[in-house]
Amino acid sequence: MGNFLNVAPTTLLVIVVLVLTALAYVMARSRAMAAADGDARKLHSLPSYYGYNAAMLTAIPALFVLVVWLLVQPVLIQNAVIDMIPQDAVSEGSSVNLVMSDVRRVANGLTTAVDAGALSADAARDLSAADTDVRGLLADNGVALGSDVSADVLAAAQRYRSMQATGQWLMIATIAVIALGGAFIALRATTVDFRARNMVERFVLGLLIIAASLAILTTVGIVFSMLFESINFFKLHPWQDFFLGDTWAPNFRGDSDLSILPLLWGTLYISIIALLVAVPIGLFAAIYLSEYANSKVRAGAKPLLEILAGIPTIVYGLFALLTVGPFLVDLFGRGDDGILGVDWMSGATSVLTAGLVMGIMLIPFVSSLSDDIINAVPQSLRDGSFGLGATHSETIRQVVLPAALPGIVGAILLAASRAIGETMIVVLGAGAIARISPNPLEAMTTITTRIVSQLTGDTDFASPETLVAFALGLTLFVLTLGLNVLALYIVRKYREQYE
Repeated sequence: MGNFLNVAPTTLLVIVVLVLTALAYVMARSRAMAAADGDARKLHSLPSYYGYNAAMLTAIPALFVLVVWLLVQPVLIQNAVIDMIPQDAVSEGSSVNLVMSDVRRVANGLTTAVDAGALSADAARDLSAADTDVRGLLADNGVALGSDVSADVLAAAQRYRSMQATGQWLMIATIAVIALGGAFIALRATTVDFRARNMVERFVLGLLIIAASLAILTTVGIVFSMLFESINFFKLHPWQDFFLGDTWAPNFRGDSDLSILPLLWGTLYISIIALLVAVPIGLFAAIYLSEYANSKVRAGAKPLLEILAGIPTIVYGLFALLTVGPFLVDLFGRGDDGILGVDWMSGATSVLTAGLVMGIMLIPFVSSLSDDIINAVPQSLRDGSFGLGATHSETIRQVVLPAALPGIVGAILLAASRAIGETMIVVLGAGAIARISPNPLEAMTTITTRIVSQLTGDTDFASPETLVAFALGLTLFVLTLGLNVLALYIVRKYREQYE
């Protein structure tokens, strides 16, 4: 019930704002029609635009302030309450943040007790840790605490609860005033000559700009977050060892060998094998479906092919570990007992295992996109080729594929990026050994699996063994960016022949 009390005011406030928005829309539209004596032709804009303008002025500022308020209020309350916790209240092995977690749990427990009728609001405010078993009281109301509640924690929780309640009432009043003020301003502006359509279109344009900016700013934020942590890593670990070393041997006791080259080799090796599997099969499947298959075959084959894209990667990993890996061991291992009678492969995990399974996973990425691109090639190009006496296969090879090449390169790039960023198939199919070897039948690992490994468990985020994950992530980003630049170069080179 405590959670309900925390959520209900915000939910109710959103509902009220939406109701006011709907009323503002109806009233502004009716006011516009009344101002025009019922003749919409006298209005500058359609009647609905006046309603949209009123709805925007009612909802957008109020909801924006609500979101900001919900983000800022907890930070302000915590900063005000955290000063009430003395340094001696933080036990050895704990931290102020852990104590603040207890404060929040106690505050929510008090709210639950008040809501259940076990305490009055005044009793919760005046509760004393010396006179009351606070832990037992909260346990009776479904809030379990790991230790007894000290007087400092209880006082901080009471202050936290009081400020939270005050903040909620201020939030409700502020949002209500903003919503009503927006509706009032919109209704006053609703006249025959008001350019409501222009206002609405400017708002939509601003919304589109914000959406585009968010996408760009998200990318910039990701890059800078990795860049700053990577700088911290290189302050603790020499860059020569990271970029030029040939050993990956981290240990959290210090003196680690943290070279990216073995991980980069495994990443590229597995990705290349996957693309050697996916690109020919996917491209040939796309050519068949778009140029040779009839409508019935295409309607059945394409959805079945795209099912591969919806299978979770963990399932592919299990398939690699339990099926493909043992088959490759039977083929290339077991000595005289194997199919080929050789002993080249000692275990089911290998570069070839992960590459083959990852290639199967990437087939729909190549085939589906390539099929759509090939179908988008104008029929006039095919007809011109047939008119010059070319056969069907010659038309595909010399006209259709060159014209569709930019899109096909994009499909291959998407598949390559997907292969480079894959984790689960590599973990289960390729193993976890970082080495540089040309043998595809040996176990290796990739950058993504090491990132997960270095950030998993009880780690110190100030150590180079943990910060190296950000340097690996930044390198992976640069690698993907390089693939994009290369793809753009190839696309522009071939486009010049057809434009």
